[in-house]
Parts: sequence; C-alpha cells; structure tokens
Amino acid sequence: MKAEDLAARYRIDKGKDFRLDKVDPSDTAGLDIEKDEAKELLAENLDDMRKQQERLYAEGKWSILIILQAMDAAGKDSAIEHVLSGINPQGCDVHSFKAPGPVELNHNFLWRHQLVVPPRGRIGIFNRSHYEEVLVVRVHPELLEAQSLPEELAGKDIWETRFEDIRNFESQLANNGTVVLKFFLHTSKDEQARRFIDRIDEEDKNWKFSPSDMAERAFWDDYMHAYEDMIGNTARPHAPWFVVPSNNKWFSRLVIAAALVSAFKEIDPKFPDVSDDEKRRMKEAREILAAEIEGGRK
Repeated sequence: MKAEDLAARYRIDKGKDFRLDKVDPSDTAGLDIEKDEAKELLAENLDDMRKQQERLYAEGKWSILIILQAMDAAGKDSAIEHVLSGINPQGCDVHSFKAPGPVELNHNFLWRHQLVVPPRGRIGIFNRSHYEEVLVVRVHPELLEAQSLPEELAGKDIWETRFEDIRNFESQLANNGTVVLKFFLHTSKDEQARRFIDRIDEEDKNWKFSPSDMAERAFWDDYMHAYEDMIGNTARPHAPWFVVPSNNKWFSRLVIAAALVSAFKEIDPKFPDVSDDEKRRMKEAREILAAEIEGGRK
C-alpha cells in the first residue's frame, strides 16, 4: 500500500459527522506482516522523510507542525522515538506541554503554544497541545477556575468558543505556510490496561506508571466523547486529524510516517536554485581550493 493511500485511510478533514466507534483501534488496514517487515517498511519511509526534510530546511518556505494526542500509554513517546528519529534534530523541535503554570494561566489558552510554532524550514512536534484545553479541562471543568476567566465567558458555550479559537489559530498557521498534521493515537481500554500491567510488572518501566493514570482511566467514556467532539469540530482540509489505530504500535508508526511522507509530497520542497553568477563564483573558489591542496602536497 502506498504511503498516500495509507494516510488517506485514516485522515479526517471534514469531521462534522465523525464517529470514533467507526475506527477499530486494532485495525491494520489488512496488512498481515511480520515485525521485521514492518521495520523495513518504516525504514523506507524514514529514508524518504530524511531527504525531504533537507529540502524543507534548505528551501525555508514551509514548516510542519505535528500534534500528538492520546490517552495514557497509547504510544506518543515511542512514536516520536521511532518515527521522528529519521528527522535531523537540527531541523526539529519537540515540545511537551504539561499542566500550565501561573504565568501561562494569566494568558489565553493558546498563548504558550503560539510562542513555539515552528519557523519556516523546520518541523515542530507538540507532545500534547492546545487540545488539552478541550479534553482534560472539559472532563475536569473545575480546572477552569484556575484560569480566572470572567464568569460570562466561562459558561456552557466555552467549548464551542474554544473550538472556534483553535480553528482560527490553525487556519492562520496554514495561511502562512505551516502544514498542520494532527494525530489521535486511538487505543482500546483493554489495550491500555495491558500496557499499564506491563509498566507495573517490568521493573525498568515502573517509572512510567503513576496512580493518576488509574484516576484518569475512570473517566474513559468522558474522554472518548471529548475526543469525538474535538475531532468533529476541528478537522479541516488545512488541518486534518489522523485517527490512528494504535493497539499495534508497529502499525501506528507506519501510519504516522505515511502521513508525513504524503505531506512532504504535497508541498514538494526543493533546493534553492543557484544562479549562473553563483556557479561562476563557486567554480573560481573550487580552483583556488584545489590549487591550495595541490600546493600543500609539494
């Protein structure tokens, strides 16, 4: 299956009628392959991404923003490690957004994210993002109190207002040359339980487990409703969501890589043209350098 076809299978860019229960977290698009074969396919995409990223950086016109959202243990960190390891770190920045602090709470909810959007020629990765404000804060509305919003602005319409703010923010990014790619790593509740058990049973993974993980798991249905509403309200052609089946990590990595390869093909970055005058100067420089090398040998 071509990268473009695999990415298109899970792309949501008109989310009004989106239903999360129509996406099977265990789906593998009919691929029945061994682990080594999956690694080979991923390696091919990573090689393509490396070449395209160099052109993106050299051209300096476009940027790419990758947004990763998921329930705990869905594989965001491992996706960054395995998929985005193919990207030159000099042209990429990863931002992990934790709970906002006092300074951030005194600004609008998009402020801290606007500060770190990727500049032209670079790739930015948001490990969690501004979408936490319509996910965690929606499931736990008491968190709104810490944001000191005027009462008339914190009513029942706040989620629609925030969806509109997010759409406008991402539209502005797209209009200025930032390709916005949003990934929801979709795991089942049973698969999350298995991964939590692994973290408990394997000593070198104990550090990954927190009692708060269990507390949030109790709100699973609320989170699924929030994700479904979020995707439905913010999926647009210029800022699509990819609902990535993630019960099988090898497959979720293939889908993320395929979406990136597809995005690169769409913008088709190119190395800058070199003028005849620049070529002449390079030729002169080469002759001087070659003469210096030759002279040094004598």
